Amino acid sequence: MKNLVSHIGEHRCVARVREVLTTPLLGFWDFCDFFSFDLFRGVGGVVVVIRKRGNQSIHISRPFAVLNITPAPPPLKIPSSSDSPILSEKQIDRMLKAVNDDYGGVIVEMTNEPMDAHIFVSLLRASLSHWRQLGKKGVWIKMPIELVNLVEPVVKEGFYYHHAESRYLMLVHWLPSTPNTIPANASHRVGVVAFVVNEKNEVLVVQEKDGKFQGTGVWKFPTGVVDEGEDICDAAVREVKEETGIDSEFVEILAFGQSHKSFFEKSDLIFVCMLQPFSFDLRPQEAEIEAAQWMPFEEYTAQPFVQEHEFQRYIADVCLAKKDEGYSGFSPVPTVPSFSPTKSYLYLNQQDLDF
Repeated sequence: MKNLVSHIGEHRCVARVREVLTTPLLGFWDFCDFFSFDLFRGVGGVVVVIRKRGNQSIHISRPFAVLNITPAPPPLKIPSSSDSPILSEKQIDRMLKAVNDDYGGVIVEMTNEPMDAHIFVSLLRASLSHWRQLGKKGVWIKMPIELVNLVEPVVKEGFYYHHAESRYLMLVHWLPSTPNTIPANASHRVGVVAFVVNEKNEVLVVQEKDGKFQGTGVWKFPTGVVDEGEDICDAAVREVKEETGIDSEFVEILAFGQSHKSFFEKSDLIFVCMLQPFSFDLRPQEAEIEAAQWMPFEEYTAQPFVQEHEFQRYIADVCLAKKDEGYSGFSPVPTVPSFSPTKSYLYLNQQDLDF
């Protein structure tokens, strides 16, 4: 037994005898890539055949019993450029599962199953070594909120926050020594301003219960933020319905503007949209809207809020031009872009085009 433990120890393995087994064993174990041993039923006990890769077998035939021979972790081998990138199934099991992105990088999407941080770091380091060998660039790790215990270890391996949503955090790492070309997180919110005018030349306006207009007495057009995956035209119709109870149809985009540092250092894109109402009975949203009404357009534009702010005056001028002078905005044309199979809209001025 001493010889067996000594021999295994020479090959960076730890052998511990837990107890003496009375039943002869028959089986095969494979220890990493350093050696293997077979246990056979033999005369007078168990015959152990230890094979070191590339060497002759060593036979030990004295009766003995060993339980739990655990190999120490082998030193991480950094493959050279001449090594083959083809990995064995065992090596693949020691890495994180990833898919290639369209820009020479990889994406790791973690499940929400619990994982020990030490095990994860071991898998991550082996994976990073392999991806460097393959010449990969950006590494993205989508970490669900259930695995918050892994965030700190990932950051210590060189990753940084890219963006976060309600249920996950996206971390990213640039592998090569070249300048980092990973695009920054989304820089803008998209908002809509709804210009809704009825046959009496009245515009739909609201007073808000909260926000910067709370308690100011200002009457303003319905506004809101476009949801993820929502088209601008649909967002305008939805916001009008939510805030006032009015059903409407999108007509066109009259203008758009941009502002910066509006929301947690992000910029805003604001689209002024014209809509045609189908209903006229007002049902203000209780949670956000103090009041709603149909107001003569001239009364709306006479407010100090409009007259004293250049941005608001321009919006009023564009709406007036559309109402009285035939101003043509941008109407949605359904299309399928080349970069996505999902139906989208191209907003354009159809007045001067022959469709």
